[in-house]
Amino acid sequence: MAVLWPFDKLPQLNSAVLLLVGSDEALQQQLAEAILREKKDCKISIHLATSLPLPSEGDHFRPRIDLIVFMIDIKSKYSLKNIEASLAYVDANFFLGKVCFLVTGVGRVNYCSVEMNAIWKLGEVYCSPVLFCELELEGIQVATAQRLLRMLQICAGRVPGVSALSFGSLIRNYSD
Repeated sequence: MAVLWPFDKLPQLNSAVLLLVGSDEALQQQLAEAILREKKDCKISIHLATSLPLPSEGDHFRPRIDLIVFMIDIKSKYSLKNIEASLAYVDANFFLGKVCFLVTGVGRVNYCSVEMNAIWKLGEVYCSPVLFCELELEGIQVATAQRLLRMLQICAGRVPGVSALSFGSLIRNYSD
């Protein structure tokens, strides 16, 4: 039941690691595949988890995680509760630009089970950007994959002159 620390491991050369956390495994898989289809200049590893904490390391090698994306399905209160419970297993230093909340299902607001205020409050409390998308639409899925890939490259230190903290601050100010 280990807490995730942002700098507990050294980065690997020419690589970046993304952790997708959410209760809808099919959407996670689709998003991961869309990210991997994008053109990139380094090796991207994507790990999927339905919740945190991650299983203990044991014999498995867990790489340094550069960006955590918490996926919230707007149609499921369970999804929000799952993410809220998982946040306790993330070190506070991750919230310095290495976490974002991705809200899915926004094209079907009529079926909304989650209060938008609760989602905005998560972003404010954890000083992390909140992104909204409809992953079932291919064009939006590709745009979301491109955006997350760019965020991952910044968080992994692959973009000269831009830090995760400055980028996170910029994106938060832009969305306010």
